[in-house]
Amino acid sequence: MTYEPVSTRRPNSAFVPSPIFLGIVAVFAVSGFMAWTRFGNVGVDVFLFVVAGWLVSLCLHEYGHAVAGYFSGDHSVADKGYLRLNPLKYTSPLLSIILPVIVVIIGGIGLPGGAVWIDHRHINSRVKDSLISATGPLANIVLALIASVPFLARDFTFADPSDPHYAFWAALALLAFLQVTAAILNLLPIPGLDGGGIVYPWLSREYQRAWNLFAPYGFILLFVLLWQSRANEYFFSFVYFFTDRLGLDSGLIASGFDLMRFWS
Repeated sequence: MTYEPVSTRRPNSAFVPSPIFLGIVAVFAVSGFMAWTRFGNVGVDVFLFVVAGWLVSLCLHEYGHAVAGYFSGDHSVADKGYLRLNPLKYTSPLLSIILPVIVVIIGGIGLPGGAVWIDHRHINSRVKDSLISATGPLANIVLALIASVPFLARDFTFADPSDPHYAFWAALALLAFLQVTAAILNLLPIPGLDGGGIVYPWLSREYQRAWNLFAPYGFILLFVLLWQSRANEYFFSFVYFFTDRLGLDSGLIASGFDLMRFWS
């Protein structure tokens, strides 16, 4: 068996953010200003702000995997364009972008997306292998902490809907909530998810072969678990345990979700 050599020449633009990502960031910033000032239809403002913010987080999640892969030895991620934060470069834009956005709009939960493809033949350490999988959820954790800073500094428990900036705070609370759900879901030790990827390098060969058989069905298993009322209840209790400690009021999160679904 012959292996393809790892690319040793990094493209000059490898780490330059793509115009598509910059465009998403621009929409996020502009819609955030619109929600803050209640410009036009505030529901549309919140919808654009939450969806664009969620897209930015999805790109940063996958970017975390790619950067960790690059510095762990797989330089091919630079040739594939993974380091440019371009969502169209992912191995499965449907799983990485479209499906998670649809689930956010319909159900208000941060569904894990399909990861960038890392050539693990060039990763010579189990610790590095696990770190590559862990950096995606870590990005969600960092984003959740950043988005929660205003809520840790000020009590929004009794926020007044008549406040001119209420829609913005509700949307930001929802975004932080989505990051928490995404981090928790991604860290579940389920085949095919990042949590499974963290565990995988430490399994025996026999368990790895069995793990690989179930990996393509990880998403289905996740849906089945969340479909169960008891599991769903435990999951959201766990989520709210963390959001409460981040100062995120459940009522404000619910308001953000209601505002986002402006058509209902």
